Amino acid sequence: MAELKLHQELFDYDSEIRRIHPVFCGVDEAGRGPLAGDVYAAAVVLSDKTLIKGLNDSKKISEKNREKLFDIIIENADDFCIASASAEEIDRINILQAAMLAMEKAVAGLKKAPEFALIDGNRCPALPCTSEFLVKGDAKSASIAAASVLAKVARDRYMRQLAEEYPEYGFEKHKGYGTKLHYEMIEKYGITPVHRRSFLKKLSNDKS
Repeated sequence: MAELKLHQELFDYDSEIRRIHPVFCGVDEAGRGPLAGDVYAAAVVLSDKTLIKGLNDSKKISEKNREKLFDIIIENADDFCIASASAEEIDRINILQAAMLAMEKAVAGLKKAPEFALIDGNRCPALPCTSEFLVKGDAKSASIAAASVLAKVARDRYMRQLAEEYPEYGFEKHKGYGTKLHYEMIEKYGITPVHRRSFLKKLSNDKS
């Protein structure tokens, strides 16, 4: 019952937003912290009639259930877009600006430009529409929660693809985060083109 109540609160929050902004998108990102790989973002537009059972902050959902919800969200969303910023872009403009860039790309990729965007976090990217940020929005808004699931699952799938390209690094296990295993593999095999060099400045250049 607690899960069901939280689920309804997410959608009730969005309903209140729609009183002022009938069509809006929720935006979230995934992958700011890892040492390797792109940072992902998603923008999702849900209608007031859409209810998705089990939807929540992606961090509170098991990987198996996130995969299921990914398909359900895509099938039921009025609109969505998933975008990313590369490791090279992260190194060039820093992770914060790269995350903002990924969110900008996600909103720009929607089929129809929204009149309002609700952004997870404590700042907004530069968007052509009105926007507001919502701290811990992925636990408050259904649209942001849906975006968090799409961004997280898309990034995890991408990291599994990188694991096939760089099998010795174990990307499928740690998803690029700075685990003991990941650092050990970097020490042993060096830095790849998909690593964020700005995150690995302490490692000697001869490992690159």
